Amino acid sequence: MQKMKPKFILSAIAFLALMTNQQTFAQTHSESGQPDAVTGATSDAGENSDRTGKTQEKDRKSGKGFFNRLAIGGYGEAVMTWNMYSDNFGIYSSPQTYKDAKGHGRFDLPHVVVMIGYDFGKGWTLGTEIEFEHGGTEAAVERENEEAGEFEKEIERGGEVALEQFWIQKSFFPQFNVRAGHIIVPVGLTNSNHLPTQFFTVYRPEGENTIIPCTWHETGISLWGRAGDWRYEVLMVSGLNSTLFSTAGWVHDGSASPYEFKPANQLAGAFRVDNYSVKGLRMGLSGYVGNSFHNDITTITAAQYEGVKGTVMIGAFDFEYNARNFVARGSFDYGYLTDIEYINRRNSTQNHTTSSPYAHSLVGQAAMAGGVEVGYDFFGLSPKLKDRKFYLFGRYEYYDSYIPAEGTTPNDWTDKHRIAVGVNYFPIPEIVIKAEYSHRFLKSPYNPEPSLSLGIAWSGFFRH
Repeated sequence: MQKMKPKFILSAIAFLALMTNQQTFAQTHSESGQPDAVTGATSDAGENSDRTGKTQEKDRKSGKGFFNRLAIGGYGEAVMTWNMYSDNFGIYSSPQTYKDAKGHGRFDLPHVVVMIGYDFGKGWTLGTEIEFEHGGTEAAVERENEEAGEFEKEIERGGEVALEQFWIQKSFFPQFNVRAGHIIVPVGLTNSNHLPTQFFTVYRPEGENTIIPCTWHETGISLWGRAGDWRYEVLMVSGLNSTLFSTAGWVHDGSASPYEFKPANQLAGAFRVDNYSVKGLRMGLSGYVGNSFHNDITTITAAQYEGVKGTVMIGAFDFEYNARNFVARGSFDYGYLTDIEYINRRNSTQNHTTSSPYAHSLVGQAAMAGGVEVGYDFFGLSPKLKDRKFYLFGRYEYYDSYIPAEGTTPNDWTDKHRIAVGVNYFPIPEIVIKAEYSHRFLKSPYNPEPSLSLGIAWSGFFRH
């Protein structure tokens, strides 16, 4: 029997959602901006405790209300880009060779996500999120008639399929909720606001998406709540893996695991606090701390590594202002890694076979990223266009994924400035059409990296 491909599965889910739901409504999210497939109304499920405990109990007794408790939604992006610089792997090792190289184009589906949630009643809810990155993977077994009928396994499309959220939540009241399972780590602006309708650029903001996991999801437990103008969240999750750190991405790949399980010899903690005291303004502070060494399947017994922790510390501040037709967002992230000498020594001496999952890369002692974007909705000037939005935006960011320890050689190509200008058109709240020109500036002798991008994206829920 032929296996169903991810695109077919995704289409089937979307078809069922449309058949069982009568209307779409705008994607809503918690004050931290995390998408939440629970009730289709808000992820602050504690605020719905009365409805959950009373109305849903009546539905249960009457045998009705299944679709009132089920939520199906998601988000997705389709983009095309023309990069006006070489895509050769040697652009940083031999920049002069590729100074006048022709550009290259790309079509991509960066993220296509299906979210399914269910409200069990009495404050118990379920949330799931399945993501197809870059179109997912397509593998097939084919018989080659030209080769004596031999069967061959082929990879037809690269990509990833990941279960990014799978959790059970108990809501006691708005100020206190408990969530356990596979959850989002809300450190930084993008992890807390990663829907494509929550940033202006065609792709996710580049700086944060380079140096820390994004979207960052781990298995663990979270306590969160909302009280007045404050929202908080504290988490205990599995730690990062230092063998997957790299020069180009600092700890970005450290949350991944090539195995059927996630090594959890080390645990980590994270937090996020948001304030809404000023009308139209949200300010957030978040952080993470956890050890990353000895967090792989290989036990390191060498005496030289005894006591090495590889502690990752990340601090981040972000804000969003949305009023008077203006939207302004900004963030600053700084990370520090201890025991860098031992981590680099270990990573450079690991198994270097082609099937090895390790990065075999030097990693910086620190990394940083900062950026700000501002957009103005010109349609907001006309009452006749109030249901649509047209933003002209600009963005600037700076990031460096490799800040070396004192006395070691820097990698200047990781030090980057980027500007972007473009437009966002919302014909309806759930859909956005984006266009942008961006220019990445690198230190001499490295070549600049300009590009043009166009994308269409959506985020929303279908609801009965």
